Amino acid sequence: MNHIGKYVPNTLTSLSLLSGCIGIAFAFNNNAGGALICIIISACFDFLDGLAARLLNAYSDMGKELDSLADLVAFGVAPAMLIFALLSKSCAYSQCGGVEEYLRYLPFSIPVFSALRLARFNVDERQKDAFLGLPVPAHALFWGAVGYSFFPLLETYGGFELSLIIAIATCITSFLLISEIPMFSLKTKSLAWRGNELRYVLLAGSLASIFLAGVLGIAGAIFLYVLLSVFDKNR
Repeated sequence: MNHIGKYVPNTLTSLSLLSGCIGIAFAFNNNAGGALICIIISACFDFLDGLAARLLNAYSDMGKELDSLADLVAFGVAPAMLIFALLSKSCAYSQCGGVEEYLRYLPFSIPVFSALRLARFNVDERQKDAFLGLPVPAHALFWGAVGYSFFPLLETYGGFELSLIIAIATCITSFLLISEIPMFSLKTKSLAWRGNELRYVLLAGSLASIFLAGVLGIAGAIFLYVLLSVFDKNR
């Protein structure tokens, strides 16, 4: 491996972190579209840094730690800030008070459970070829899509009901992050149908979901991923 090659994975990881920081700034300014785009860009860099590390054989302990720190910001703090902004704006429309005022802070449990998920992944030898619990990038994409899709609807559908639904959903997805439910990996060694059946079903279902529901279809794709993993007979 050449001298420059060993810096490629960490550079890509750093770009993922940078994109996550910008996403937080967008969310802080109620720019749901910008925040979602940054989460998606971070997910792309997160995929590429792992790919680069494998192709260049550029694994390092520093890279492993840096990857977790970048993931916590891009896939923990950024989506939490987006959903907090969503619920805060919902409160502004409905002039919320009481319980609803405090429910908007619940999304900050997302980075807490994401940190627990990442820490466990780093020390769990069982997760070499598959995952236990929902991966944090998928979790962030789910909430990024939800946040973006609901922002335009706040004036009509904002209020206590929306806050309660999101609070319940936050609890459910946070549990999925740290659960022992096996989740199949999207990494593959070939493009053959045999052995990749779930991946191709997920791809087809995801494309259909996005075609039918637009950006919210990304959340539908993550939901499909969870369902396929739960009912995978080969796990």
